[in-house]
Amino acid sequence: MDGIAEVMENGRPLARMIAVQVKSTDEGRYASETDEGFTYLLRMQDLDYWKGPNLPVIVVFYRRSDDSFYWKEVSRDHGQNDRRLQIDKTLDVLDNSTVNRLAGLTVPKAGFGYYVPALGGGEQALVNILPIKLPAEMYVSSTPYNGRRATAILLDGDEPARFDWSISGGSFWSFHDPRTSCCREIIDVDQVDAIDTADLAFHDDADEQNRFMHLLRQALRHQTREDLNWSKDRKILYFRAIEADAPRNFAYDSVKKKTDADVVTVAMSDKEEGKVSFVRHHAFTPRFERLGDIWYLIISPTYFFTTNGFTPHSYPSALLAGKKRLDKSAALRGQVIMWHRHLTQADRAAERDANGLFGIVSATEPRLQFGEPPTVELETRVPDDGWGGGQKKPEVIETPADLFA
Repeated sequence: MDGIAEVMENGRPLARMIAVQVKSTDEGRYASETDEGFTYLLRMQDLDYWKGPNLPVIVVFYRRSDDSFYWKEVSRDHGQNDRRLQIDKTLDVLDNSTVNRLAGLTVPKAGFGYYVPALGGGEQALVNILPIKLPAEMYVSSTPYNGRRATAILLDGDEPARFDWSISGGSFWSFHDPRTSCCREIIDVDQVDAIDTADLAFHDDADEQNRFMHLLRQALRHQTREDLNWSKDRKILYFRAIEADAPRNFAYDSVKKKTDADVVTVAMSDKEEGKVSFVRHHAFTPRFERLGDIWYLIISPTYFFTTNGFTPHSYPSALLAGKKRLDKSAALRGQVIMWHRHLTQADRAAERDANGLFGIVSATEPRLQFGEPPTVELETRVPDDGWGGGQKKPEVIETPADLFA
């Protein structure tokens, strides 16, 4: 061992020790080194020696020519395959941000579970839920059609079709008056009633609540249709490309200043010059939940991949997993804020200009309005590797993420 490191908090030693072995070089490349990482083959005698300590063991790699530091834990439950350490230059860099991952190595992991407390005080967390202000009224009517037949009728009609409605059991629901739109073709016009939205939004019956959630999802898709596409397979909304193989930027007001995000990014091939490898689109999984007497939209940021901005990529899972491994707390927080700003841009534009139009949707038309995402104060800071930056996972989790970003 080259040394024993002790975990400290604000200069106070915590009696948590880590054994350190340093591998240094003046210059040159590591084995199989690329821009993403490299490998290091441990000697068997070193592995045998490291079986004995009751401390976690890490190997630190230092290169003087570029002043780079990387590290990797050595597993003591090893076989021949564990001699080769795989170092990721993004995940395994050794700097001030690594302290919580290192401290986590010193916590006993036996038993049914363990908790790694974060060091350095607390932080403010953003909850990725947006409170919804519902339209005061909604419209109910009888209809002779089911949803599939009604869709076909609207698609065959002369007016632009719209689908921000719900049909079930011969009953039609919508937030807009169907008599003023193409939806007059699929309802009994003389049977339309305007009722208080709360009568259906807060119904105790589970089936009625599920139907109302479906109506909310349809209304959201309608409101965002100018900028966002809907992926039926993945059940996500994602930024639409403006033209093939071209990036797209979205400017908005962040918490403290004006900022922007590359919401459609074009990645070029490393093997063939001038060829597009894939196009990445910012996306989110919309989920609606009722908590008490308020409905919320839960924003779960993710990504959608295409080959040119329009054609879905045939093998997106590896691309998605690789990108999500790099997203830390700050990135998720920024995406939640960005999506809130996008969903509320029409309302903010209407406040600036009472006569302004957003796309083809009138600012005065009944619509879902979204409040600011709430914040909570955490007593301890969430470790960066708690956001997926530590362990590489072969499978992509596409269910909604935790509530905090």
